[in-house]
Amino acid sequence: MKILVTGGAGFIGSHVVDAYVAAGHDVIVVDDLSTGRRENLNPRARFHQLDIGDPRTAELVRDEKPEVLNHHAAQMDVRRSVADPLFDARVNILGTIHLLEAARHAGVKRLVFVSSGGAVYGEQETFPAPETHPTNPVSPYGVSKRAGELYAFFFQAEYRLPFVALRYANVYGPRQDPHGEAGVVAIFTGRMLGDEPVVVNGDGRQTRDYLYVGDVARANLLALETRATGPFNIGTGVETDVNALASLLLAAAGSRSQVRHGPPKSGEQRRSVIDCRRAAELLGWGRRSRSPRVSGAPSHGSASAPERVDAQLRAAWRGGVSRGHARRLRGPPRRRRRSGAGRHPLPPGRRLRREMGSRSRVGHGALALEAPGGHGRGHRHRESGRLALARVHDPPARAARTTARRGDRLRGGL
Repeated sequence: MKILVTGGAGFIGSHVVDAYVAAGHDVIVVDDLSTGRRENLNPRARFHQLDIGDPRTAELVRDEKPEVLNHHAAQMDVRRSVADPLFDARVNILGTIHLLEAARHAGVKRLVFVSSGGAVYGEQETFPAPETHPTNPVSPYGVSKRAGELYAFFFQAEYRLPFVALRYANVYGPRQDPHGEAGVVAIFTGRMLGDEPVVVNGDGRQTRDYLYVGDVARANLLALETRATGPFNIGTGVETDVNALASLLLAAAGSRSQVRHGPPKSGEQRRSVIDCRRAAELLGWGRRSRSPRVSGAPSHGSASAPERVDAQLRAAWRGGVSRGHARRLRGPPRRRRRSGAGRHPLPPGRRLRREMGSRSRVGHGALALEAPGGHGRGHRHRESGRLALARVHDPPARAARTTARRGDRLRGGL
C-alpha cells in the first residue's frame, strides 16, 4: 500500500513511518523540518522537504496518488496558538484543507487525521471522556484540531473520502525533544538527568492521560485495516497529575532536582483523560505490553505513565538529549566494578545515567517495564529494585538493521 505521511520526520510521525515501512508499505514522507529532524527519517521512505501549504505538496499528492494520506504535520504548541491564533489557523486549518483538496483530486482512498484527545474536549464534564463528549476547546490549537475533523467529515460526506481521526492522549517516548515546547515527561526527564530544577505550572494537580509513542504507531497501523470512520480516542483511560509524575520521575532517576511551582499557563486544561473503548471495539486496539498493571487501570488502552516512567528516562534521553549533554553527565569513562554476585555497585539513578550516556544515539534501544518474571522472546531481563527492566525492540525499521549484530529477536507488535 502506498502511504503519504505528512510530518514524518517528527517525534510521532517518524515512529508511524517506521511502523508502516516495517509492515511492507511504500511510504512517502513530507516534512518541512521546522520541528522534525533528518535523523528521524527512515532511509527506506522517500522524503520531500515541503510545507503542507506549498503548491508543490498538492502536485506531489496528485502525482504519487497514494492510497492513504496520513496527516501528522501540525502546529502543536498550545501556548503559541494562544499567542498567535492566526498562525495556528494557517497551519492547522488551511494546511489541512489544502491537503484534503489534493487528496480528493488524487483519488486517495483513506485519510488518517491526527487530532487531540485532550484539546478538542476542553474542560471535561465526564471522566474519562468518550468520543461523544461535547467538544468545547479552550485553546486555538484545540479549535483548529476540531475544525480539521469537521472538514474531514465534510470531505467524506461530499466526496466519499473516508477518514479516521485519531485523538491522541499526551504522547511520550523516544525522539521527543525535552528542549523548548514538548511533552512534560520529556521536559522533566531532560532536566532531571542534569539535576536541574523542574518547574511545575500552577499547583501541579492538573491531570493528563500519558501514552507511549509505540502504542500510537500501532494505532496508526490498525487504522489502515478498519472500515470504521470518525474519531477514535487513543489513550490509556488513566489520569496522572503532574505532581505525581514529577515524584515518579525523581525516584526513578535518583535525581537531586528541585521541584518548583510557577504560575498556571493560559489555555491549559485542568483535567484530561479519555475513554478508548471505541478504538478497542472497532480498531482492535488494546494493551499489548507486559507492563505491570496500575491499580484501577482499564483493560483497554496501553501502559500508563506510572507503569513506564522508568522506561521514559531512557526513551527521552535517546529521543532528545544531545550527545554533548550526555558526555557532560557521563564524565570520563570509568571501569565497571562488581560489588557482590549479581549486584550492580551503582544506585539506580546513577546507573541510568551511565547506561543512557553510553547509548545516546537517537531512536535506539527504548526500554519498557516488564512484569517480574515476564520474559519476552529475545529480551534481556534483570531486576532493578522492585522493577524488572526488559529490552523492547527499537522502532521496527531501525531495529531490523541492528538485529543481526545484537542477536536478539524482535518482539511482535508495537
